[in-house]
Amino acid sequence: MKRLLLASAAMTMAAGAAAADEVTIGIILGFTGPLETTTPGMAAGAELAIAEVNEAGNFLDGTTVNSARADDTCVDAAAAQAVTEGLITSNGISAIMGLDCSGVTGAVLQNVARPHGVGMISPSATSPGLSTVEDDGLFFRTSPSDARQGQVLAEMMQERGYSEIAISYTNNDYGQGLADSIAESFTELGGTVTLSSPHEDGKADYSAEVAALAAAGGELLVVAGYIDRGGRGIIQASVDSGAFDVFVLPDGMYGESIIDNIGDAMNGSFGEVPGSDSEGTDIYYEMAAAAGFDGSGAFSAQSYDAAALIMLAMQAAGSTDSRSWTEHVMDIANAPGEPILPGELGKALDLIAQGVDIDYVGASAVELVGAGESAGAFREYNIEDGEIVTVGFR
Repeated sequence: MKRLLLASAAMTMAAGAAAADEVTIGIILGFTGPLETTTPGMAAGAELAIAEVNEAGNFLDGTTVNSARADDTCVDAAAAQAVTEGLITSNGISAIMGLDCSGVTGAVLQNVARPHGVGMISPSATSPGLSTVEDDGLFFRTSPSDARQGQVLAEMMQERGYSEIAISYTNNDYGQGLADSIAESFTELGGTVTLSSPHEDGKADYSAEVAALAAAGGELLVVAGYIDRGGRGIIQASVDSGAFDVFVLPDGMYGESIIDNIGDAMNGSFGEVPGSDSEGTDIYYEMAAAAGFDGSGAFSAQSYDAAALIMLAMQAAGSTDSRSWTEHVMDIANAPGEPILPGELGKALDLIAQGVDIDYVGASAVELVGAGESAGAFREYNIEDGEIVTVGFR
């Protein structure tokens, strides 16, 4: 396996250096909290891209790329801001691969990244509110907005013959934005939302929330929550009470752990997660397997792409300064140019150095639109016989 380089706590490189001997990218994700089973594969994806660039040896005249991990908890904005501030001031990070959850992402962007002028590419912060946030050109994301995810989920349910649904969502920016998008899209398709209500993460008992949802009715329950916290609790309480037996699982609920914890009751449920059936996706899965982790996990491919875009944009800028490299992200990510797939980062660095345009396709068929977010492709799946089975792409 390629050697992964981790940042030393004693490293104090100036973030604005043009072509230093070393540069550090912060990998800031919720290693604890409601997505703690998802983030290891995300971090591994980003570090795989970093290892690939280091092995190529042609980044900014031989500059080495280090990574520095930090735990944003997914839900605690104060903690996320504190660890990000620490990576900027103590580790001298020149870019952020992250954050993961929308609320902490927005807080860090406004209160830490913008004041310090540090660029961010999030692989998984999907709140529609981030599409129009003031960002000084410093913020991008490789997963599509929940405005698009809501449309996809509504179409899936309507095509499968469901006309009445209930929605339970985690009570934060991500949950509220996604629930609103699902409800609006499903209603536009002629469906009825019997009740859309929030739940708090970390509770021991969700029977009251589930009772209210059951009383309102619905053929199934959409759970716009987190797989390791309240979302799982809502499903468990529904199964225990018999309130619902079919669940729709958006991206925050994707993963083997929901089957491991709930068991056979998950059979018949379905959902989606950002992903594509592109050539780059297959190559990435093979690379991840060779590196010892599952690349098909939620947002893993998008994390590889986020880290790759940061480094390729730095190469195009000839600088690790965020004010410089962020100006090149959209050009690197989109046509025209030589298509670049996973495993071709060294080739891409050479082409950029030669002044040749590239079109970074990457592991998730990257195309950035608007203010710098993914145009949006999703992998649709069923849970059958205790397995996650891909049934199509949208």
